[in-house]
Amino acid sequence: MSNQNNISEKLSERIKRPTTIAGVFGNLFQILGVRASSTDLSERWDEIMGPDIASIAKLVAIKKTVGNKYSIVIKPTNPALALQLSYSQNEILHRINKYFGYDAISKITFKK
Repeated sequence: MSNQNNISEKLSERIKRPTTIAGVFGNLFQILGVRASSTDLSERWDEIMGPDIASIAKLVAIKKTVGNKYSIVIKPTNPALALQLSYSQNEILHRINKYFGYDAISKITFKK
């Protein structure tokens, strides 16, 4: 009976949260092992970056470029972290490309 209550509680919590279409399809794509789009990247930024980078960097813009690639703009949560964030550029590229399963990012720009 406890397991059923747990499931019921999780379902109730899920219903209370607003969900975007991208979030719903992103979950489906994730289950199927397919990486969706720039919206998927935006919705899952914290998950993709992990707490170390997500805590200091926010994704502020995504632009699709030639060849199914993206140009992204990242803003540090504090301007003093801009230099530290620029040193993490290779790690950011690695994490995004690993998530998408191909070289998805053509350019990263840091906004102060």
